[in-house]
Order: sequence, then structure tokens, then C-alpha cells
Amino acid sequence: MSIIDKSNVDTTLPDQITEYDEEVKEEDNVDEPSYITEDGRELYEHFRFEADKGQQLLRVDKFLVDRMTKTSRNRIQQAADAGCIIVNGKPVKSSYKVKPLDVVSIVMDRPRYEFEIIAEDIPLDIVYEDADVLVVNKPAGLVVHQGHGNYHGTLVNALAYYFRDNPEYDVSDPRLGLVHRIDKDTSGLLVIAKTPDAKTDLGLQFFNKTTRREYVALVWGDFNEDSGTIVGNIARNPRNKLQMAVFDDPEIGKHAVTHYTVLERFGYVTCVKCVLETGRTHQIRVHMLSQGHPLFNDARYGGDKILKGTTFAKYKQFVENCFQTCPRQALHARTLGFRHPRTGKQMDFECPIPPDMTELLEKWRTYKNNI
Repeated sequence: MSIIDKSNVDTTLPDQITEYDEEVKEEDNVDEPSYITEDGRELYEHFRFEADKGQQLLRVDKFLVDRMTKTSRNRIQQAADAGCIIVNGKPVKSSYKVKPLDVVSIVMDRPRYEFEIIAEDIPLDIVYEDADVLVVNKPAGLVVHQGHGNYHGTLVNALAYYFRDNPEYDVSDPRLGLVHRIDKDTSGLLVIAKTPDAKTDLGLQFFNKTTRREYVALVWGDFNEDSGTIVGNIARNPRNKLQMAVFDDPEIGKHAVTHYTVLERFGYVTCVKCVLETGRTHQIRVHMLSQGHPLFNDARYGGDKILKGTTFAKYKQFVENCFQTCPRQALHARTLGFRHPRTGKQMDFECPIPPDMTELLEKWRTYKNNI
């Protein structure tokens, strides 16, 4: 695996190193990756060390443990096994011998956590669990992992508590954990790998686009057709780093494909099913926006304003009530399917649309019928 270096990273190290944890990055994260692998995996540099001119040959795990007093050698070896230790831009195993002037970096596929993961008793809606995988139904409002002011009350904190008595699951082990992600204010299904083999296998399935992911969304406006496909590269919006955007230039951003089908028309808004062929940051939100159909009540992309409808005060009050009923973007990850990493059996899960979206849809259904 070769790596494209994008880094210009401050090499200043914190006073204490507390963890080698890994989860996938929160979709709302605005940090740019330090490296990108040839298969498109984004990596973020957490720590960097440069060997001096007089450095004697020394195993990289020993080299690092001497410099990171709060981290065990076993955890460093786990990081190496997960491809999280790179030297001079290339991943290495723990047996690699550090040479003079080598640049040794520790990378993860999410930006660095600022604080240690604390186990917190946060209820989990468990859809399925066995020795290899855990499937949960994440509620809207629950951040997937720590970062940008979210240091408590995250899904990672909940997992640390849930697995607190399981010696086989270390929330800080880079070989375990979440394989994909959904936004904080999106509800729905996520799969967690409980073994290194499971994470590797599931990661390949997501990369090879063999998983099944279907979302339900309420968007502004009506569609001329009953179904369609949106193709457009997605990258960070240069004018607003909190947003993603669709670009026509094939040299900008990542290839993204969303298939959609109209489920129900309400005139001014439409309920659609979205099937992801790729999984990019804010993909459904920006793809729908690019077609003139921002998600209902999506504040980040302008969907929290009245974009379609009449000028009557009664209608405006109705929409405001809808915003209060579902105070987040109306998006739910309803279906998740993958091949079981151990048995090879196809596993398909579906979770119902949550109450806030159910009530929202019923309000629009009633409004349409009373027009």
C-alpha cells in the first residue's frame, strides 16, 4: 500500500499520550487528511517522530514505546498490524528497524481525539450481535466519536461502557470498531467489528461496494421522474469548510453515486429512498442539494427554510411546526446489508423510521389530503 503524503503537520507532541484508538471519522469533521492511500483511504497523522542522525537500528515498536510513556508496546504492535504506523510515507510492521533520519508517524482513519475515551452508560439500541459483529440503530443527535467539542456522550463512549467487561474488546484497539459512519443528526444502522478479521473483511466490503445501504429522506420540492441516479464528485466546499459540495471537474473530490426512488409525493416536499453506491461525506445531503432538493430541515445546507409552498401565514406556521416535530435533517439509514465476515452468509437488517420522522411524514400526508 503506497501513500500520497498531504501533510504539513505540526510535530509538537502533547505532554501525555493516553491512547491508540481508532474509529472512522465523524462525517461532520472538517479536518483534512494527512495521507491518502491508493485505494482512497484517508489517514490522519496523530503523532510524528524524526530519528536523529546518530540513531542506531532499533525496532519501530521499541523506538515508539521509548518516546510514548503512556502507551504499551502491545498497543503499538496492534497499531502496526492495523497499518497505522508509517515510516517515510510507507506502512511498516512492528519489526521494522528505524534508521537515522527516519520519519515515523502514527496515523488513524479519523482525526485525533483530544481526550481519553471514558466509558459512559449510554443506552444502545442493539439490532444484532454475535462474536464478530454488533449492529446498532443510532438515534439522531448521537455523535459517532469524539472531536470538535464532543468529548462525552458519543457512540464510542457508549461502546466503551457496553464492552467494559469484555476483555476481547478494547475500544482503543485500532483493529476493532466502527467500519463506516453516519452524521450526528442522521439516524439509523451502523455495524461495529468486534474482531480484527471482521473489521478487515467488512472494510473491504464497503470499499468494494458490495454492501447494501438504503436511506429514507424527506426533501424539498417535487421530482419529474419516479427514480434516477445522481453522479457527481464530492469535496470540501472551498467557501465553507463546514460543507461539502458537488464538482463537475473530475480532478476535484471523490467519485460519488446515489440512486433514488420516489416513495411518496406531498407536493412541496417528497419522500425518497436513496441507495448509496459510494459512501462520501454528506453524500445524500449534497447530491440532493445539487439537484435542487435540499433535505428538509437540513440547517447546514439551507433546508431549514421554507423553500417551496405558498405565502399564506397558515402554511408558514404549518412548516414551522414540522421543523419543531423533526428538529434535524430528515434522513434515516433504514437498511444495512453485508456478508458475514466469518460465515459468508448474507446479513440484511432494517430498522423502522424513528418517531420524529414518522410524525413529520404524517403531518405532510395530512396536509396534502386537506388541500
